[in-house]
Amino acid sequence: QVHVVESGGGLVQAGGSLRLSCLASGSIFRIYDLGWYRQAPGKQRELVARVSRGGDTNYATSVKGRFTISRDNAKNTVYLQMNSLSPEDTAVYYCRADVMAVQAMRVNDYWGQGTQVTVSS
Repeated sequence: QVHVVESGGGLVQAGGSLRLSCLASGSIFRIYDLGWYRQAPGKQRELVARVSRGGDTNYATSVKGRFTISRDNAKNTVYLQMNSLSPEDTAVYYCRADVMAVQAMRVNDYWGQGTQVTVSS
């Protein structure tokens, strides 16, 4: 079984910064892509940023230049550094890990429970 747990959310003023962390644990053989998604009230879940095992990244247009995704393969952890936050960034942030579990025959995606980020104006 694979578990994904996010941490680091909270309340911050506009212009501030937060750093989210996500740890994948359990019966992991290999982690491939790691990503952060977010869902604001009344909106669909959207991709924020993804990073491949090799370090290639892609970002949503709305966060380019403000957010940075990074990963530590030795720790099975992915981070999201969020700077210059605005109220429009308010959402629940979810971590997704594409994992081949031990003795698995395929790669499956695993999601965390989410962490709330609230940016006040």
